[in-house]
Amino acid sequence: MWERVFDSMLRRLIVRGRLTITGPDGQSRSYGPGGDLEAEARFTDPGIYRRLCTNPELALGEGYMDGAIEVEKDGLYDLMVLLIVNRRAGQFPAWVRGIERVRFALRRWAMKNTPLTARQNVAHHYDLSDDLYALFLDEDWQYSCAYFARPDMTLEEAQEAKKAHIAQKLMIREGDRVLDIGCGWGGMAITLARDFGARVVGVTLSENQLARARARAEAAGLSKRVEFRLLDYRKLDESFDRIVSVGMLEHVGVPQYQTYFDKVAELLTEDGIALIHTIGRMEEPTAQMPWFNKYIFPGGYVPSLSELAPAIEKSGLHGTDFEVLQGTYHYARTLEHWRRRFEANLDKVRALNDERFVRMWRFYLVSCEASFDATRQGVFQMQLTRRQDTIPATREYLYHPPAAAAQQLKAGE
Repeated sequence: MWERVFDSMLRRLIVRGRLTITGPDGQSRSYGPGGDLEAEARFTDPGIYRRLCTNPELALGEGYMDGAIEVEKDGLYDLMVLLIVNRRAGQFPAWVRGIERVRFALRRWAMKNTPLTARQNVAHHYDLSDDLYALFLDEDWQYSCAYFARPDMTLEEAQEAKKAHIAQKLMIREGDRVLDIGCGWGGMAITLARDFGARVVGVTLSENQLARARARAEAAGLSKRVEFRLLDYRKLDESFDRIVSVGMLEHVGVPQYQTYFDKVAELLTEDGIALIHTIGRMEEPTAQMPWFNKYIFPGGYVPSLSELAPAIEKSGLHGTDFEVLQGTYHYARTLEHWRRRFEANLDKVRALNDERFVRMWRFYLVSCEASFDATRQGVFQMQLTRRQDTIPATREYLYHPPAAAAQQLKAGE
């Protein structure tokens, strides 16, 4: 019965390209009109039909992890792009749409992200072995979208360009006190202290990241200029000239947006500047993705602009610059670099984890890359201040050397 239901579902869903499914019995069926998108998958377990019909997004990821769905390694990206495109163009059955509506209605409860659950959620992803992240990240351990100012940049060069681009928007002056919310392994904080003369406090909820960040600052001779704390940002009660947050807002959750931006406003000095860098959705809000929330980022969510704007407005902060980095260019290419490095180090990955984890991580990287290539998703860089005249009247300062930009700010231009 479930095989027939699945067949009927795919005939309504696949309206672009062609998807070929080979069942456990060796029989193949194709769906869609054909064209520019082609993908194939093989089912090894008859039970996957029921799972895909009742909870397709969760079952797809779990089916791949468990081997119930087999795809040639190089074909997984094509499969994900085809499904994402048709997810938007085709139509799921009424019961699937009903489940999504319920999930959307319950999302505020699912994303409550209290200090306790936030610590647990961060540990789930970031307190994995650092040996894993070292296999695919750049040398500075940047785990967010790089900035490919030139198409021929290496990942290392593009991550350095990302940090420089953010530093320009912060207009850091020698001795400025900077807060890094969600400081990761410390790369941004160390860069701002070493290259721009800042005094930086970085906060994280990950014990692994804290230990490595402190060790890196010590090795760089910057322990007196950079301080890392295992602390929830909501517990801070100090003032900072600059606030930076890169890739952390995705973990805040819709119910906490007002708390987050209110806290930024509270901690920022009267002439301070904040720069918030986050994945963003250029379309209406949606429910959390069940597979990602179960296996990769519990409590995580990619916000729509319409969800962030009210919280910023109520906080009293001025939006002085808003840039959208193209997801299809900057983040899809970042993920491509991570995926290729991950695949090139599979022997080392398998030495750290079992095969199910390897398939889970591959599905994570590939599906994220496909999402940035096939959906209206990008990266928001939001520059916020307490006073509108804190920032120069034109954007020319972004393209000046850092010293010139700081001088421009000092002169009040």
